[in-house]
Amino acid sequence: MSMESLLTILFIGGIAGWLAGLIVKGYGFGLLGNILVGIIGAFVGSWLLAKLGISLSAGIVGSILNAMIGAIVILVLLGLVRRR
Repeated sequence: MSMESLLTILFIGGIAGWLAGLIVKGYGFGLLGNILVGIIGAFVGSWLLAKLGISLSAGIVGSILNAMIGAIVILVLLGLVRRR
């Protein structure tokens, strides 16, 4: 993996995690935690949307939306587990 690819993944995950933290209020893990959730959410979103047969637009915006959806799913699930 090149340095450029790694920086792109971190950038997209960071934005997605931050946006997901804004959308799912009360389930956030702080800025750094939400960035980590955004990076993991990119993988979850890619898998989940592929299973549902949904294809978002290509490019950086599509990648951010994909990662944001995955991050929202993760934040909601972690929030539900954390409440119990």
